[in-house]
Amino acid sequence: MNATIYVNQRPFNTLSGKLTRWLLFKRFASPVLILVALSVIGTVGYVYIDGYSWLNALYMTIITVGTVGFGEIQPLSDAGKLFTIFLIIASIGTVAYYITMVTRLLLDGEWRRQYRLFRQSKKLQRMENHVIVCGHGRNGRQACDVLRKNGIPFIVVEQRQHLVGEAEEDAELIIPGDATKDEVLVEAGIMRARALISALPNDADNLFVVLTARQLCPDLVIISRASDDHSIKKLKIAGATNVIMPDKLGGAHMASLVMIPDVQEFLSMLSTSYNDRFQVAELEVREAVNLGELNLWQRTGCNVIGVKQTDGKYRRNPQPDYIAMKGERLIVMGSREVIDKARQLL
Repeated sequence: MNATIYVNQRPFNTLSGKLTRWLLFKRFASPVLILVALSVIGTVGYVYIDGYSWLNALYMTIITVGTVGFGEIQPLSDAGKLFTIFLIIASIGTVAYYITMVTRLLLDGEWRRQYRLFRQSKKLQRMENHVIVCGHGRNGRQACDVLRKNGIPFIVVEQRQHLVGEAEEDAELIIPGDATKDEVLVEAGIMRARALISALPNDADNLFVVLTARQLCPDLVIISRASDDHSIKKLKIAGATNVIMPDKLGGAHMASLVMIPDVQEFLSMLSTSYNDRFQVAELEVREAVNLGELNLWQRTGCNVIGVKQTDGKYRRNPQPDYIAMKGERLIVMGSREVIDKARQLL
């Protein structure tokens, strides 16, 4: 099981997370500071009450606070004895409080939770080229499953607490919060992300997420879920790169399985499989090139199955005499090795 943030606290790089860390540090440090203060008070007290030298006073204080049972260095006056009783009671109370607090932190898991928060926040700060998945309902969970199987790092942003707990096994990092808020997306590393998937159940919420994400990162790839046909245009205007209607896609997929089941399964494999032996990737064309002259199949073993033109239209199964213009993207299929070779040629 992956270590996951699914508690209510924010990761440590936020203000509330820093406050949580400070409070935890304070709980551990306060007994130590009390013991240091007792040592100072004891040293000064023995010097002025019974005329001890500074070194003897410090030694007497340490053996008293430590309750090691050594005898007095020199006879104590009645005031010195009362002062020693005060030091013993205060030190025993402080040590007992410290042991109780540490035991409780270890037994109720608070220390482990705080350590996990700290470790995951460090990972979040180093994370880049990842995907932000907003919402962990049915569609968000499916997106996480595909991303995880294909080794693509991702972060889940979920506000509903019952879904935050369910997301534990699906994500390495979960941020409880409202994805429509700027600070939550910034916390999720939107400036370093490769894409954002908005899979919230409400179209209005998805619209706000798209608007917020597009404002924060104009070049980000944003994929949004939509439940209503009328929402598609609004989401596009708001800045969504692609808008998906799961219900419509599900119906079309079921019908395709009736008509061409093997083809549909093969296409599903193309769209979801990602490993070293098989990938479907897109390569940007940096200079105009004739596909026949480029001859990727002979030179690299890579298949060109389509071209995305600069106007957003797709050309399927391009012929060898097709000239790919600068800025177009070749949709290719092959292993990681041959795709890397093709990328170098382009």
